[in-house]
Amino acid sequence: MNPKSTAHRRPGRRAAVAAGLVLAVALGVSTQVSAHATVPVSAKASTAAPQSVSGTTGQAVTRVADFYGAYVDAKGDYTDPDPALATALRKHYLTPDFAKRLAVWETKNGLDGVLRAQNVPARWTVTDNGSVGHAHEVVVTLTYGSGTTTQKVKLFVLLERYNHIADITTTSSR
Repeated sequence: MNPKSTAHRRPGRRAAVAAGLVLAVALGVSTQVSAHATVPVSAKASTAAPQSVSGTTGQAVTRVADFYGAYVDAKGDYTDPDPALATALRKHYLTPDFAKRLAVWETKNGLDGVLRAQNVPARWTVTDNGSVGHAHEVVVTLTYGSGTTTQKVKLFVLLERYNHIADITTTSSR
């Protein structure tokens, strides 16, 4: 193998990107932009107004969007998924108690508990659903498939008051 080939250089780059993403997540920087930047854009579409993504530190919607954007990127690279990054994201964003319950759910159901599926969504949206006691609920709508063959899954993500995900369910806590 040529030492300058892309196959030889890729693991180092992948590790650098993963380390940078974990650092960005730890610092609270929005990772949504990288998730949306992976969508192919045709030359014709490039003349449209630039897409903008914004967030606010400490805002529940931003926190959940950051997590799902980074998690889908880590799981969704079909040629080179990064399970270590997905695990690090779970450790950073999920409460330890919920991480244990999620692992039991995944073993029982044979699915990724964060995505409630075996594969990754083509699109997702994140919407505020308001306060629930001392927590905050955010709705994540995952769209699987493309064209006329799509399926939407709506998840209700509960954040505890310190912005860690305490639950992901298919029914609202409200």
